[in-house]
Amino acid sequence: MISEPELDGEWGTGRPATAAEEPDTPREGVRGPRRAWLWALGGAVLASAVWAGVLAAQDRFGDPAPQIAYRHAEDLCKVRLTAVSASTTQLTGDYARHNEHPALDWAYCAHSAPYVEGRLSYGAEISVQLHKKTDPRTEFGADPASLMGMGRMASSGGEVEQVPGLGERALLTRRVGGSRLEVLDGGAVFSLTVEWYGGQGAPDPDEDAVQAAMVEDMRALMASLRK
Repeated sequence: MISEPELDGEWGTGRPATAAEEPDTPREGVRGPRRAWLWALGGAVLASAVWAGVLAAQDRFGDPAPQIAYRHAEDLCKVRLTAVSASTTQLTGDYARHNEHPALDWAYCAHSAPYVEGRLSYGAEISVQLHKKTDPRTEFGADPASLMGMGRMASSGGEVEQVPGLGERALLTRRVGGSRLEVLDGGAVFSLTVEWYGGQGAPDPDEDAVQAAMVEDMRALMASLRK
């Protein structure tokens, strides 16, 4: 069973986060396997749409609507992963999708980088869900890979740690080849996944640095969307 030990230390912050416009189509120069991985991430969009339909079908009369302190983002790729890029490689948001629904607003962006021979390849995905009818606290953390993750992150096991000082509750899932950070704050659920792929001779990533950068970029994302 996955355990959730408390972290004693504080996660480092300090690098500024910025936002900029990014193109809305996959960039040229990404090789076939990377492009396939990007479209695999796009399957998470379908998962969110199905989840919205499930929520709409549930009538939980008497349950108060969750409080949402964040605005909906039509283009989540405008948010750059500044800290993660500094700890890995320059990532660019190039696949954005969103939808507004009476039960659930969601936004999604996939980030990628050109393939470089002999180096690690990185990719990332960000998602924001705003639950307007049902409280996500009941389901949060029950299965960190059930909704938004694709590929290896959705099928392999991992270790889960609680991250203090981030929203109401934050979970960091460590797996071979990637990490996922999920944050619950009222009716909002944020997710940031970073994965890496290495060929023969490629160096191992500094996983602690990547995960600390994920926390930093998550804080910046939440601050940018706060009402």
